[in-house]
Amino acid sequence: MQAPSPDSFVLDPGLRKECEEAIRAGSKSFLAASMLLPGSARSAARALYAFCRAADDLIDESEDPAEGLREIRARLDAIYLGTPRDHPADRAFVAVVEHYAIPRALPAALIEGFEWDVENRTYRNCDELCAYSARVASTVGVMMTLIMGVCDRAVLARAADLGLAMQLTNIARDVGEDARRGRIYLPLDWLEEAGIDPQAFLADPRACPAMRATTERLLDAAHILYARAMTGIAGLPLSCRTAIRSAALIYREIGREIELAGHDSVTMRAHTSTRRKLELIARAAATPFLFQPVSTEPAHPEVRFLVEAAAAGRIHAPSGFDAKAGRMIELMALSENRRREANA
Repeated sequence: MQAPSPDSFVLDPGLRKECEEAIRAGSKSFLAASMLLPGSARSAARALYAFCRAADDLIDESEDPAEGLREIRARLDAIYLGTPRDHPADRAFVAVVEHYAIPRALPAALIEGFEWDVENRTYRNCDELCAYSARVASTVGVMMTLIMGVCDRAVLARAADLGLAMQLTNIARDVGEDARRGRIYLPLDWLEEAGIDPQAFLADPRACPAMRATTERLLDAAHILYARAMTGIAGLPLSCRTAIRSAALIYREIGREIELAGHDSVTMRAHTSTRRKLELIARAAATPFLFQPVSTEPAHPEVRFLVEAAAAGRIHAPSGFDAKAGRMIELMALSENRRREANA
């Protein structure tokens, strides 16, 4: 089955407004990036965000988080039965699920990640941390890729990479904030190698040299993932590239701000100014044609189940004039660049 065009989805105006309000209240960065998507993809992306936000809020605001998890799973069951609860986010998301044939394994994995948070899990190594990040972040990247009409395994793998990179950036940014909430996400083996006692750090969070070095190490891992993930943008429809490249650049900039602060995420929390976000969006808009081919490197082991779930039974190429014309223009430009280099 081929993924539908990102230009054919229509959401009820009332639901569209509810989803827009949810994203406006919840994430300015996601709101800015979504504004750059074509209309129907924008509506679907916001519906996806609204459901993810509703699920997170239900668990966070529940007196019994375990009961919140049971409730959101029941709501997901109802969505996949085609009988959503009378909640705007659910009614909007069922439209996305049905139109784009979103496999249940993807939102189910997201909810599993929320469950790991409720259990206050810690992660022994970076692979375990990536397993968590795959659930709370890569799931969204993979669903977004389907919404944009793309189901190629290589592009899906790069979307999953971008989710991992963004979540590792989040964790690097929130080291101190998480510690003050009694949480630690950094790999325990990294802390041990740095001579940091996790319990002592939670009791008295300090931006010591060892913690700064560990934060830098996490950002180094994110940088590798960003570099690979950015190649996947060339596999997206032209109309969607600016939005995704903007989101990636804005998130990567958070890592740069952490670096400028000497990797101190304990006494301060890095953020990207509105002016800088606009500069990065302008940069993304100025480079719609990406000459670097999509990396075919295998997906990270912890995200492969997401890629396979999304790609199962689908044709492996984006469809429509937009995707074909964009690729043809890129090949022509690349050929011209090579010709000039040869004649130089």
